[in-house]
Amino acid sequence: MRTRHLGTLEVSEIGMGCMGLSHGYGHIPPEAESVAAIRAAHEAGCTFFDTAEAYGPNLDPANRGHNERIVGKAVAPFRDDVVLATKLHLPTEEVRADGVVDTLRHHLVASLARLGTDCVDLYYLHRVNPEVPVEEVADGMGRLIQEGLIRGWGLSQVDVPVIRAAHEVTPVSAVQNIYSMVERGIEAEVLPYCAEQGIGVVPFSPIASGLLSGKVTTATQFETHDDVRNLVPQLRPENLAANQPIVDLLARFAAEKGVASAQISLAWMLAKWPHVVPIPGSKRKERILENLGAADVSLTGAELDRLEAALDAVEVHGHRGFDESEGRSFLRGSR
Repeated sequence: MRTRHLGTLEVSEIGMGCMGLSHGYGHIPPEAESVAAIRAAHEAGCTFFDTAEAYGPNLDPANRGHNERIVGKAVAPFRDDVVLATKLHLPTEEVRADGVVDTLRHHLVASLARLGTDCVDLYYLHRVNPEVPVEEVADGMGRLIQEGLIRGWGLSQVDVPVIRAAHEVTPVSAVQNIYSMVERGIEAEVLPYCAEQGIGVVPFSPIASGLLSGKVTTATQFETHDDVRNLVPQLRPENLAANQPIVDLLARFAAEKGVASAQISLAWMLAKWPHVVPIPGSKRKERILENLGAADVSLTGAELDRLEAALDAVEVHGHRGFDESEGRSFLRGSR
C-alpha cells in the first residue's frame, strides 16, 4: 500500500480504526477474532492502527484499556513495522491535583503498559477540555516527545483556532476529525490549514457509520444499546430515507468502477487531499479488508469532478459533526 505522512510519521494511506473490536458496533467479537482481524489488516498493507484508552465495553471505566490490550497483543509480532495511535482524556480534577504534564504522563504510562510498547507513535488529546488550556497540553506533549515516550501528538474534533494555538507551542502531527461525503464541514478551513502547516488529517467515521456502504437500511436493527449507530442522526429511519439519493449515487459510481460503495467514499477523499489518512472501522475482517482495498481504487480527474458535482447537488439530512461557520462544537456520542 502507498504511504502518506502525518507530520513526520509515515503511515499506510488507509489505517484501521480499532474501536469496534471493543465498543460501539454491537456485540464485540472474541479476542482471538479481533487479533486475527488486525493481523490480516497488516498483511494487507495497513501500518496504522488507531485505539484509545477509553475504548472498552459500554465505555465503563472498569473496562478502560480493553481495546489497547487487544491492539498491543495483535501487533506484538510486528510492532516496529507499524504506527500506533492512542488517545487520552484530561479530567479536570486530575489536572488540578497533579498538573497537566504529570496527568499526561500518568495516562500515557498506563497506555504503554497495555499496548506492550515503550513508545506511542501518535498520542491524541481525545477531546479538548475547555478548563485546560490547549497551550499547556501542547507544552506537555512536547516534553513527552523530548523524553522519547511519544513520537508525535494530535488533537481530535477541533477547529483552526485550537489547532493553531497548539501547533505554535509544539508542532501537531495529526488532527482527527469527523469527515466523510456527508460531513464536509472541515473542508472550509481545517483541511486547507493543515495542508499548509504539514499536519495530517485523520478522518474518523469516513463511511458515515455504514451509511455510505449502502448496507444500512430502515430495516436494520442494531445489536445493543452500546451501538453508537443508535445515536447517529443520519441513521434514523426518517433520515435514512431522506439520504437515499446519496446512497444511490454512490452505488452507481461503484457499479461503474466494479468496486464497493464504501471504497468509492474512501477513494474520493484520498483523491482530494494528499494529507488525509482515513481510519475506517469495523469488527468484521472481510469489511476491514474491503475498506483497505479502497487504496487500489483510483479516480480520474474527470471522475472526481463528476462525483463532486453530484454530491453538491444532493442534500444531507442529519448532520453529526461540527460546522466551522458556527465555531467549535463537539460530536455527540462516544467516538
